[in-house]
Amino acid sequence: MAHISINQYLQLAQEAIDTKNGFGCRDLVSFRHPHVANPKLQLLSPEEKCQQVLEPPYDEMFAAHLRCTYAVSNHDFIEAYKYQTVVVQSFLKTFQAHKEENWALPVMYAITLDLRIFANSADQQLMKRGKGKLGDMLEKAAELLMNCFRICASDTRAAFEDSKKWGMLFLVNQLFKIYFKINKLHLCKPLIRAIDSSNFREEYTMAQRVTYKYYVGRKAMFDSDFKKAEEFLSFAFLKCHRLSQKNKRMILIYLLPVKMLLGHMPTIQLLKKYDLMQFAEVTKSVSEGNLLLLTETLAKQEAFFIRCGISLILEKLKIITYRNLFKKVYLLLKTHQLSLDVFLIALKFMKVDDVDIGEVQCIISNLIYLGHIKGYISHQHQKLVVSKQNPFPPLSTVC
Repeated sequence: MAHISINQYLQLAQEAIDTKNGFGCRDLVSFRHPHVANPKLQLLSPEEKCQQVLEPPYDEMFAAHLRCTYAVSNHDFIEAYKYQTVVVQSFLKTFQAHKEENWALPVMYAITLDLRIFANSADQQLMKRGKGKLGDMLEKAAELLMNCFRICASDTRAAFEDSKKWGMLFLVNQLFKIYFKINKLHLCKPLIRAIDSSNFREEYTMAQRVTYKYYVGRKAMFDSDFKKAEEFLSFAFLKCHRLSQKNKRMILIYLLPVKMLLGHMPTIQLLKKYDLMQFAEVTKSVSEGNLLLLTETLAKQEAFFIRCGISLILEKLKIITYRNLFKKVYLLLKTHQLSLDVFLIALKFMKVDDVDIGEVQCIISNLIYLGHIKGYISHQHQKLVVSKQNPFPPLSTVC
């Protein structure tokens, strides 16, 4: 394949189309296949050759693919993205015409994956040249992916095994990757509804379902729905292939803050196994109610947490740390009526800047509202009166 001529390549393409060989056709348009490194196929003007062998719109599709290989060989990803869009557009013409058959799904998977990757590379190249803004090409690629998704989702007449709906989840995952990259998470909502209402949702491959749960879990985390986030991210982590250490680590980056917010602290062994020791001091400080250590750790690991997009979520751990600190005060004094002054002293010991009794009342009121403390503030006596039974409920029961 690395040395075949253009004519041999096109004959193989025609044969794959005639026999409806989806996987064979996929290889001939995929940038994961060795043919793209063949100099004989990196052509600037392959249109005439393609027209001699292939019928429309396949001639246009394969010509655009060969133009794309030429652009990639010259490291011109803006041009590569341009021709990859033509590949997808040409494919859509024939894909829509395939009534009650889905043999071309592997082709769709390959060309839409390459489209997203080239769009990302084109965005970066445009930014380096001072043209456009980051995400422009990805946003345009998402529109094309949505066209593919609509064709798959609207295939209601085909038999279960021949349905194009088998392609829906792959496209949703590609769209999620784009929407998270360009920070347009609100666009995920209709896609989630479409998958949740699909009778295919439990039939997709485990790899696709893991990816889907990972992104839906992350979205739930940003929506502050931590129970849902824990459910989906835990599924993704547990079902992710055990040898995929990199992917399991990526899932944990989001699962760990959610677990901590729900009162489940990770072990040092887990953090060491997945090279996530950035969370070690966070775990220690939250568990101990050490607000000073938490503040210092968040500042120290700020670059990593910002890069992962979890710094704002980790800030929410401060309320859990307040709860654990105040519980320590309660256990130390062994009384159900606690002067607000003792909490003020505790906060000043933790070097909380510019804190006064008013702010102490706000923090305690918030903890009571969230269910982290069972009790009330007696403003007349400036005391926190806590319940005699379970005044500090376990976090997992109240979050």
